[in-house]
Amino acid sequence: MSLSSPSSVAIWGESGRDDSAAEVHVEPDGRVLVSSQEPLCWLALRWNVEIPEGVKILGDAWERGYGDLEWRGIAAERPLPWYALLCSPSAAQPLYNAAARPEGESALKRKGVSGGKTSGWGVKTGAKSFASWRVDSGGVTLVLDVRNGGSGVKLGGRVLEAASVVTLESEQGESAFEFARRFCRALCPSPRLPVQPVYGGNDWYHRYGKITEGTVKADAALIRALSPSRTNAPFYVIDDGWFEGRGCSGGPYVGNSDFPDLPGLASWMKSEEIRPGIWMRPLLTKATVPDSWRLSRDRTYLDPSVPEVLEQVRADISLMAGWGYELIKHDFSTFDITGRWGFQMSGSIAPDGWSFADRSKTTAEIVLKLYETIRNAAGGTYIIGCNTVGHLGAGLFELQRTGDDTSGKHWERTRKMGVNTLAFRLCQHNAFFAVDADCVGLTPGVPWEKNRLWLDALARSGTPLFVSADPAAIGPEQREALKAAFARSAVPQPPAVPLDWTENTCPSRWRFGTEEVIYDWDEFAGSALACPG
Repeated sequence: MSLSSPSSVAIWGESGRDDSAAEVHVEPDGRVLVSSQEPLCWLALRWNVEIPEGVKILGDAWERGYGDLEWRGIAAERPLPWYALLCSPSAAQPLYNAAARPEGESALKRKGVSGGKTSGWGVKTGAKSFASWRVDSGGVTLVLDVRNGGSGVKLGGRVLEAASVVTLESEQGESAFEFARRFCRALCPSPRLPVQPVYGGNDWYHRYGKITEGTVKADAALIRALSPSRTNAPFYVIDDGWFEGRGCSGGPYVGNSDFPDLPGLASWMKSEEIRPGIWMRPLLTKATVPDSWRLSRDRTYLDPSVPEVLEQVRADISLMAGWGYELIKHDFSTFDITGRWGFQMSGSIAPDGWSFADRSKTTAEIVLKLYETIRNAAGGTYIIGCNTVGHLGAGLFELQRTGDDTSGKHWERTRKMGVNTLAFRLCQHNAFFAVDADCVGLTPGVPWEKNRLWLDALARSGTPLFVSADPAAIGPEQREALKAAFARSAVPQPPAVPLDWTENTCPSRWRFGTEEVIYDWDEFAGSALACPG
């Protein structure tokens, strides 16, 4: 599907709409070039195109999914971050001739083959604006947030390549999911991927920060004992609780009394054939730093547009990589920068009325620079982003936490957050990065009959599998299930497909290679209302 020139372009500066405030050019290759001498906030590019009746539409998320990803009909006010997929059920443009196929139409639908075309409108990863789409009955609109924080960006004399638009249509016989996977590959031409599948343990969902060197060694040894592979050893990720400022409070990154020797702990893990991983929060610190390092929106957090802040982030990441940790999980930076979680952003990622210290760059450019700093400082260490912007981390991070937290306390939270993000962002797996739909919180507080299904689905999907394994919840049945799951996760798996994802926000019918599996995710009637959080 070739990209035509927009039907119209609208421009907003700090004083409101002013279509003369900038020059906007859309190149034949999709690049959106912008120049302006005025503080610039928003651009809206409109294409008047035919939208089929009965269309279903899917977008991505600004950062993690919150159990809210779904195919829906037209909702003109609905922001669709980064890309919009449009699936038409119309038989006027069939993807197959049911009468000519021995399986018949119903069998094809069971296999995930759609009866209508799917098209995609998106921007390439690494964009220098926060891009979202709107779809209404008369066409599609691309909205580009080019602000600096909550104020206009001051571009001066430079030309900003705000985004690069990609449009695509499905091929004959291609299901909506197959198309989505191919479309994501077109959006990210150079992903950075793990050399082998990633699996192992993480202590958060059974320890919740109450950890010591002793608990880490015991938990890591359990994961090692249940992992069959020596050629692809399991990871064990030390989550929050290892540094002085406990409670997700950030640096300085000095081990506390319960972690006297972090390099030694990494060395011990490697001696036991466990790959060490560690958690950190790059833009929060209890250290005394100059006030000029602090974010104007909230002085609690560091301003990533300040060169000295980036140097501190570089030093922190280099420190942990130098200790021998082979995976670094960095967290909270989107909230720390914008003051909003993804589910609070809607069409605007940050509140109005504030700016970074450096007004010359867009928020997206500043976030990209932060991610590039982390990537370069890590060297060969794997990076996983959590509460990070996947569309900006693609090509820089090997892994990405694609959904909000699952739980070691409430199954309903795992069902809502985990299953939804696995299904609806699986098309990004190995196209943007390896997608981590989050842990199996294997504890006495979560019904094993449900956690067993979640463990099985993650292992079969070929995506990263992390388990928070409470020893009190591990009996003979759990041990055998974990051994089987880790054995699957240690080697590449055939493609996974959520077959009923266009009708179900928590798909129950899945195809793994040639095998179809049905999962009963629901704990009991009314569980969503009964769950305290």
